[in-house]
Amino acid sequence: MSTTAGWRLLLRLALRRDRVLAGVWIAVLVMMSVASAAATPSLYADQAARVHAAEALNASPAIVALYGPVLDVTSEGELAMTKMTVLYAVFVAVLFVVVVRRHTRVEEESGRTELVGGTAVGRNAPLAAVAVETLLLAVALGALTAVGNALSGLSAAGSMAFGGLWAGTGLVAAGIGAVTAQLSASARTCAGFAAGVIGVAFVLRAAGDTGPQWLSWLSPLGWNTQAGAYGDTRWWLLAAYPVLALVLGAVAVALRARRDLGSGLLAARPGPATGSPRLADAFTLAIRTSGTTLVLWTLAAGVMGVVFGMIAPGIGDLLDSATAQSIIDELGGELVAAILSVVAVVLTYFATTVVAHTARDETDGRAELVLATGTSRAAWFGASLVVALVGTALLLVVTGLGLWIGYVAADGPGIGNLLVAALAWVPAAWVVGALVVLSLAWGTRWAVLAWVWPAAFMVLALMGDLLQLPAWVTDLSPYAHVPAVPSEPWSWGSATALSAVAAGLLVVAWWRFRERDIH
Repeated sequence: MSTTAGWRLLLRLALRRDRVLAGVWIAVLVMMSVASAAATPSLYADQAARVHAAEALNASPAIVALYGPVLDVTSEGELAMTKMTVLYAVFVAVLFVVVVRRHTRVEEESGRTELVGGTAVGRNAPLAAVAVETLLLAVALGALTAVGNALSGLSAAGSMAFGGLWAGTGLVAAGIGAVTAQLSASARTCAGFAAGVIGVAFVLRAAGDTGPQWLSWLSPLGWNTQAGAYGDTRWWLLAAYPVLALVLGAVAVALRARRDLGSGLLAARPGPATGSPRLADAFTLAIRTSGTTLVLWTLAAGVMGVVFGMIAPGIGDLLDSATAQSIIDELGGELVAAILSVVAVVLTYFATTVVAHTARDETDGRAELVLATGTSRAAWFGASLVVALVGTALLLVVTGLGLWIGYVAADGPGIGNLLVAALAWVPAAWVVGALVVLSLAWGTRWAVLAWVWPAAFMVLALMGDLLQLPAWVTDLSPYAHVPAVPSEPWSWGSATALSAVAAGLLVVAWWRFRERDIH
C-alpha cells in the first residue's frame, strides 16, 4: 500500500472541517487589503503628498521595523500595502500554521490519526492531504487578494505580485508548521515552535530593514518587501517561496519517517510522578495550563505597546491632508485611540485561545477526568472563564503601560492618560469574550465560532463607513460603543452598559453549559 493512500478522502474531510475557519480568516484578510487599497487614493491629494508620506514612513526606524520600508516612494500601491506586506502577512502565516497543526499534531494527540491509520490510509496521507489543502488555500487567498486590489484601483501586475507574496508566505508557513509538528510531542509545543520561528523571521526582517540589509534576505518576511510588488518587481523572487515550502515539506516527510506515531523527535519532558496538591483547585489548574500562553501574550502586548507608542508622536508627518486626518478621527480621534481600536481586537483572541484549549480538553476527555473528582462544573467552567476575561484585561493594561513608555521615550506631547485609554476597551473586549465563552457553552462543535466573533466585529467597526452600512449594523459591534479615549472623556455609561451585556451573556452561557452533556 502506498504511504499516501487515502489522502483524497482526508483532503475532503479537512476542507469540510476548515470551511468556516479558513473561509472567515481569508475573507477578513482580503477585505482588509481591499479596504487599504481603496482608501489610500483619497488620503492624499497628489503624488507629491504620497511621496512625502512614504518618505516620512522610511524616516522612522520604529515604523520601518514594524511595517517594512517603502522601496518605491512614488508607488501608490507600495504606500497602500505598507502594513499588509509584512505585518498582515504574519496573520497569513498564522492561518496556515493553524491549519497544518490542526490536521497533523492535533489529530495525533487526540488519537484520531491512529484510528484512521488502522484503515487503508497510508502513513504520510495526513501530510499529503494538508499539503494539498494549504496549496488550495494559498491559491484562493492570493487570487482573491490580487483581484480585490486590482478592482480597488491598484495596478493589475502589482496586485498579482502582491497576491503571490501572500500566497507564498502561506506556503512557507505551512512548511514551518509541518516541520514543527514532527519535532514536537504536543499540539501546544508545536504552536510554540512555529510561533518562535515566525518571530525570528520577523525580527531578522526588522533588523535587516533598519540595519544590515542582507539580514532581510534571510527571512521569508523580508522577501515580501524586497520583492517590491508595486514597484520594480523582482518576479524571480516569487519562485523562492514554493521552493522553500517544498524543501520544508521534504524535511517534514523525512522527519515523519524517523519518529513513532503520537510522539515527537524532541521528547516531552516528563512531569513529576505526583501532582502538586495546589492543582486540585480548578482555577490553579487553568492558570497552569494557560500560564505560558499568558506570559508570551503579555510580552508581545508590552512590546507592541512600546513600538506603537514610539510611532505615534511622528504620525503627524503622514497626515498633511484634511481627509487623512478625518479618517483617523473616525477611527478614534487621536492615533492612540485608533491603534487601540485594532489592538483590542487582537488581544481579544487571547480569550479565544483559552476557550479553544478548554474545548479540546472536553473533546479529548480531560475535562471528564477532572469532573470525576471533587471539582464541580461551575468551578471548571468558571476557571476558564476567569482566565480568559481577566487575562484579556491584563493584556490591555500592559499595552497601555507600553504605549505610555514608548510615547514618553519618543518625547510625544501630552495627550492624556494612556493607561485609561487602554482600560476603556476592556468592557467591549469582555462582551466579545463572553460571546466566545457562549460558543463553547453551546457545544464543542460551536467552539469554532470563538475565532469568528473578534474578526467579524473588527470588520464591522473598521469597514462600516467604507461599505456604507446602516448605523444599526455597525452598532452591533461592541467596539463601536467605546469612546475614543484620550481624545474623548471616559464614559461610565458606555462602560457600565457593555459590562452589563457581558454579564448577561455569561449568565446565558452558564445556563446552557449546565444543561448540556459533557462530550
